[in-house]
Amino acid sequence: MDTIVVTGCAGFIGSHVCELLLAKGYKVIGVDNFDPFYNRSVKENNLKNFLAHPGFSFYEADLCNGMEFIKENDIHAVIHLAAKAGVRPSLEDPEGYIRANITGTQKVHEFMLKKGIKKLVFASSSSVYGNNKKIPFSETDNVDNPISPYAFTKKAGELMNYTFHHLYDKDVVNLRFFTVYGPRQRPDLAIHKFVNKIDKNEPITLFGDGSTSRDYTYVEDTVDGILKALQYCINNPGVYTTVNLGNNNPVTLKDLVNTIYSGMNKQPNLIYEPMQPGDVDITFADISKAISLFDYHPATKIEEGISKFISWHKSKQ
Repeated sequence: MDTIVVTGCAGFIGSHVCELLLAKGYKVIGVDNFDPFYNRSVKENNLKNFLAHPGFSFYEADLCNGMEFIKENDIHAVIHLAAKAGVRPSLEDPEGYIRANITGTQKVHEFMLKKGIKKLVFASSSSVYGNNKKIPFSETDNVDNPISPYAFTKKAGELMNYTFHHLYDKDVVNLRFFTVYGPRQRPDLAIHKFVNKIDKNEPITLFGDGSTSRDYTYVEDTVDGILKALQYCINNPGVYTTVNLGNNNPVTLKDLVNTIYSGMNKQPNLIYEPMQPGDVDITFADISKAISLFDYHPATKIEEGISKFISWHKSKQ
């Protein structure tokens, strides 16, 4: 079976990707540097389910120092998920984001050239759309106006991927993720923070008036899309394309919060603050391209996804 390198394998999405690939019979080489953005133990827990799997090998390393530590050959593809994530933290540390997200991606390409690997699936982000007024967001939209350092590093990654595709005949699928949530979600993200605070009977803070909306996508749907994108990339020599992986169904912040409170049988306790720099008003994925290219069909409604997340959160206690 094919061997796949997964960067960022200990993260929220990466750990789910590794589990699915291993379940499908792939061999997986995982790389993660345990970036201190959140507690190392969270990522170690993410790895626990498959670290001992005979088809999995793991390297703790910083991509920016190169990937010579990977000695295996006959690698079929790379799924490049490793990145510094988060819009607001990128405003405080643009240099760190440039290093991890741009230099790190360049090192992945360098490794692929040395190993003769032609297939790349790249984790981009809906943040590249900025505050585009046209909705839903389509892959043909202009994305020249990112409004955070995180967003511009993801746009830069897509551009770099095109250059290497053009120069070295690499096959690339850029995937723009839309607010992925579910079990193992990063502790800094809204749904995880809200559930933690509600569980402790603490008030939660909303930025803006609650009318902003996000195209929340359940992790199983996103990971199913990643696997389908990988298979599409492998089966289509010469491809370079960019694809939205969203849910095509934005939910307002107000409705999200009410769904969580309802799922936890608690009464809302809210504090309102002004909108934060770098935040966008709405994300909304046009997923028609993903449907037509590789039969992507997200199936999880927000109520079901939130219920599963709450159950997972309780199971950790």
